Amino acid sequence: MGLTDDPKGNLVSRLSESVKEISALPECKNIFKRMYGNLARRIKLLSPLFEELGDIDKETGTDEIRGFELLMVALDSAKELLKSCNEGSKLYQAFQRDETTRKFHQITEQIEAALNEIPYSELDISEEVREQIELVHAQFRRAKGKPESSDLLLELDLAAALEEKDPDPVILRRLTEKLQLRTINDMKKESIALHELVISSSGDSGDCCEKMSSLLKKLKDCVLTDNLEGETSEGEKGVIKHRSPVIPDDFRCPISLELMKDPVIVSTGQTYERSCIQKWLDAGHRTCPKTQQTLLHTALTPNYVLKSLIAFWCESNGVELPKMQGSCRSKKPGNCISDCDRPAIVALLEKLANGNSEQQRAAAGELRLLAKRNADNRVCIAEAGAIPLLVELLSSADPRTQEHAVTALLNLSINENNKGTIVNAGAIPDIVDVLKTGSMEARENAAATLFSLSVIDENKVAIGAAGAIPALINLLCEGTPRGKKDAATAIFNLSIYQGNKARAVRAGIVPPLMGLLKDAGGGMVDEALAILAILASHQEGRIAIGQVEPIPVLLELVRTGSPRNRENAAAILWPLCTGDLQQVKVARDLGAEEALKELSENGTDRAKRKAGNILELLQRAEVRETPVSLSSL
Repeated sequence: MGLTDDPKGNLVSRLSESVKEISALPECKNIFKRMYGNLARRIKLLSPLFEELGDIDKETGTDEIRGFELLMVALDSAKELLKSCNEGSKLYQAFQRDETTRKFHQITEQIEAALNEIPYSELDISEEVREQIELVHAQFRRAKGKPESSDLLLELDLAAALEEKDPDPVILRRLTEKLQLRTINDMKKESIALHELVISSSGDSGDCCEKMSSLLKKLKDCVLTDNLEGETSEGEKGVIKHRSPVIPDDFRCPISLELMKDPVIVSTGQTYERSCIQKWLDAGHRTCPKTQQTLLHTALTPNYVLKSLIAFWCESNGVELPKMQGSCRSKKPGNCISDCDRPAIVALLEKLANGNSEQQRAAAGELRLLAKRNADNRVCIAEAGAIPLLVELLSSADPRTQEHAVTALLNLSINENNKGTIVNAGAIPDIVDVLKTGSMEARENAAATLFSLSVIDENKVAIGAAGAIPALINLLCEGTPRGKKDAATAIFNLSIYQGNKARAVRAGIVPPLMGLLKDAGGGMVDEALAILAILASHQEGRIAIGQVEPIPVLLELVRTGSPRNRENAAAILWPLCTGDLQQVKVARDLGAEEALKELSENGTDRAKRKAGNILELLQRAEVRETPVSLSSL
């Protein structure tokens, strides 16, 4: 039976089943890890569409059926490609990497084209699901226009390993890592896979197989040598150690001055060792240690490029790779869970699940502290199944238990993998409820948790749809200084998504932000200005800002603010004055020209551009208003 003869219900059911099968595929760890992960993740995000459509009896139109048919074909191809990435010879996959990359891009184009055919506005689905699918569609559109770049280092390593009789051991070790051929057992499996490939090809790929066999032998010798070296005594190792090389300054943390093992980027663009900058932030600081600029938010973004460069430098110079922070050095009882004491964690989870209210409160409080202490604890606690239990406690009638639960989730969300687990456990609506009705500390930590989760794009949609923004605005108005900061950073991050800009404006955020802007002693000028700058890019935002007489305050900031604040003030003035002669007149009457000329000469690059654009507007408006004299006729 052709797809066009397939009833709508059956087609939607098959699409839903296909998405589930793809979501259940095992993780890919080889050279296609990034492409595999991106495609599987995006497809998984389509699941809510088919789940919701499966419950609707509305008759489906021809356009919808066509879009679903195209999507079914694309998902079938995607499933086959994803399965193939975890099967067969890993060396053959490396040799065929360009072809496989082309297939990933081709399937991305097919899915994007299919989604383009589906008329979302005509589907009887909720606003939240529609927004999520539109966001996923946008991700496929971006991926379609930006094909994956080739792994240049892999290409160079493969070429060197094939051409040289005795390749550099560093190159061979790097290949064994990338190809997931680390152990003798891995080599045995690869030998079998290559043997089966030769048989199935009937000799058609003789030259290719010969190259792969030669490379496999070199990799196998490298793995065998490393295993033997692993058995060498410490004394023998000490004899062959070289003098320690000088560590490049860019690889040192500006705080500790030591080689970084987990480099992260803060909002100013500076990179620090994660544990060092986290201690700085935990101490209450909200500035960049190196530049002293105010941090727009406290999110820490992994610097994968620098981490790879450090790893490459360590390998090239015979330096042992820095070890990630593991168990605590202190062995004092109760000071930490040494080496992830799983039995102790399990005991705490038993109290969460089956204990009385006091036991639940105490267990949640202890997990809160453990999750804050180190990265290993965050992984162990999540793997033990704590997250769903903590989510349940968000609805606890006991304020202290609720507070412990939301703070524990905040600390656990620092781990990137835990973010997904928290969202999948249905935590977002409950966190929003805590934000609305919890104690002040619970509300503050709920805001911080939502900010942490919103780092992932698709979560921005879900958080906005759950009603978080009005509650965050209330906290921005009523909270402690710390609570206001937490609310502001969450609102800023959520407003990166266009749909949340409108939600924030309609919830009445602009007047409170203007109040914070005028209160120089309140410590919220930086945050308020940053949010207004992002809202000014939205039509409703521009209208709302224009209604609260912003020009005098913005011009004062252009004259006297910090470099970042002057830049943001100009970024708000530009859309306000574009197409609104009244705002242009107000700005000119308040002496904007002199302030903007100074900014165009001494501001940041972005500030200079904005100032120049506004000056052109002022000059054009002046020309329009200049009367023509009789003498000139």
